[in-house]
Amino acid sequence: MWDERYNSKDYIYGEEPNTFLAENFQRIPKGKVLCLGEGEGRNAVFLARQGYDVTAVDLSNVGLEKAKKLATKHGVSIHCIHADLEHFDLGTNQWDGIISIFCHVPPQLRKRLHDNLTLALKRGGVFLLEAYTPTQLDYDTGGPPVAEQMMSKAALEQELTGLQIDYLEELERDVIEGSHHTGRGAVVQAIAVNPLRRYQVSSNRSSPTHKLRYVESGGGESSTSCTLCKPTIAPRED
Repeated sequence: MWDERYNSKDYIYGEEPNTFLAENFQRIPKGKVLCLGEGEGRNAVFLARQGYDVTAVDLSNVGLEKAKKLATKHGVSIHCIHADLEHFDLGTNQWDGIISIFCHVPPQLRKRLHDNLTLALKRGGVFLLEAYTPTQLDYDTGGPPVAEQMMSKAALEQELTGLQIDYLEELERDVIEGSHHTGRGAVVQAIAVNPLRRYQVSSNRSSPTHKLRYVESGGGESSTSCTLCKPTIAPRED
């Protein structure tokens, strides 16, 4: 489907970067950036022009060939990987930034990708996302035709639990990107950071009070009577 869709002279989502990315790319530490479902390469090429080492992954060979041509046009290079995200390994401690711009995939795959962000991002690395919400179906100006592939603020709050969310909002805005994003849209935007330090609540050795400790430091004992040290399990309702 995507090879056929990208098989045209024009860049169907345009050659300019996504607006949300262009306004916020400075949040990403300089280094290696992965662009998920990058298609024809507009965002990857933009980031390469800003000095990032960019890898674009996509299911479509046709789209990636157009991405390479766009990179050549702007005098930069990008790494392209032809892969289905269903089988793509994000790696471990590999990326300073991961970008997901209108990368709409089935919910089970999306959750798995988001679960792996903490492992794939370096400490201090940034995840940046923009996607359509189910309300977008009322606008019919782009995006998938089914609500289950859309995203929402509530869903992302649950799926990005390993990251520190710096910004997460649903809003309506004009999305004018080539011939396939053509007007007013309902979107969700997110910027989240892989924390430099992780904390965990544990009991002091000589006191019933509790403290925060770095997960990396080890030590500390959990308390069987403390709801901070153990998950609270709701009683069953039979």
